[in-house]
Amino acid sequence: MSSATIDSAVSEGTTTSELREQFEPIFARIAEGAVERERDRRLPFDESGWLRDARFGALRVPVGNGGFGATVRQLFDLLIDLAAAESNLPQALRVHWSFVEDQRLAGDDRARRWLEAAATGTLVGNAITEPGVGSADRYRTALTRRGDDWILNGVKYYSTGSLYADHILVAADRDGERISVLVDGNQDGVTQSDDWDGFGQRLTASGTTTFTDVVVPEDRILGPGYGEPGRTYATSYLQLVQLAVLAGIAARAESDTIDWVRGRTRTFTHAAADLPRHDPLVQQVIGRLASAAYGARAAVLAVADELDTLLDAGGQDPELLDRAEAAAAKAQSVVIGLVLDSTSELFEVGGASISASGLGLDRHWRNARVISAHNPLIYKQQAVGAHLLNGDALPYAWNAGRRPGVQA
Repeated sequence: MSSATIDSAVSEGTTTSELREQFEPIFARIAEGAVERERDRRLPFDESGWLRDARFGALRVPVGNGGFGATVRQLFDLLIDLAAAESNLPQALRVHWSFVEDQRLAGDDRARRWLEAAATGTLVGNAITEPGVGSADRYRTALTRRGDDWILNGVKYYSTGSLYADHILVAADRDGERISVLVDGNQDGVTQSDDWDGFGQRLTASGTTTFTDVVVPEDRILGPGYGEPGRTYATSYLQLVQLAVLAGIAARAESDTIDWVRGRTRTFTHAAADLPRHDPLVQQVIGRLASAAYGARAAVLAVADELDTLLDAGGQDPELLDRAEAAAAKAQSVVIGLVLDSTSELFEVGGASISASGLGLDRHWRNARVISAHNPLIYKQQAVGAHLLNGDALPYAWNAGRRPGVQA
């Protein structure tokens, strides 16, 4: 890494208390409208704008490049709190964080340019997955020459967060080579649709993006794209964003349930106390919800510590890569179980009235169930077992030696 272009001294970054002081009031403001947004299916454009204005996307940008210089642990601590306010937003920003990380690791002049853009609040979305294509080596989206220009054409699905973003990271094929390019969200030929129809995480803007004769400047061609074989920090990093969302959902489910119980005066004739908040069985459920939220946060931050060690060492050490990936896979198994159980069990504290649609408590389980399905748990559990028993390689998504953001 060139110290002349990238200041990676995160140890001199903003303290955790300073970061919380700056962002927690924004999270609280975002949380105020969460139930109404869910009910009305209103995408959080305003709320993502508040994060942009506050330069939330600059958390991992080094101080020398205008950012906060946060550690990975600090980032994920805040992502959990943001997810507690609005679970859709951390997922929508998922690829932004890996894009920033790629620039930190690249350490060249072009990376400095994008770090400085992120430092001003610029956000990056993604368009990687394609409808009906089961493998990253079969992209139909293509980057081709037309005269002196590079032209992008294709259709993508699961374009998570791109409607909220300034730029979109696109995976494409260029003469048989997987390539990553960066286009502007409002660029001519870019059409975005909010047609994601899952029963949870409905506000992530994970719909279809169509590219029709989009001109891509040479300096927006970033290098090999998603699907290159080999170890990479990005596999565990991107998975950890999903786990942070789950930890935030657990925290909000806990607080919402406590608020509901405290205000409830009606109980069952055979209950152990006149008021639900004095009922030992209700108290036990609240204790389990609190424990699940605590355990989920602890697991996420433990993996974040592994990623801090890995990335501080340059992001390519094979042993550290495997440690981080194994930690993320094991944490996935723990966190998913805790959160799905707690978001279902919360309904045990009351009668049918707790299912009132106006409370929106069902959104916690729906959102947790959908976010948990993005990287199926059964595959991660099998991979960990095979790795421990037989030394089988852990599954990775990107080539660590040829990262997107690094010129081919």
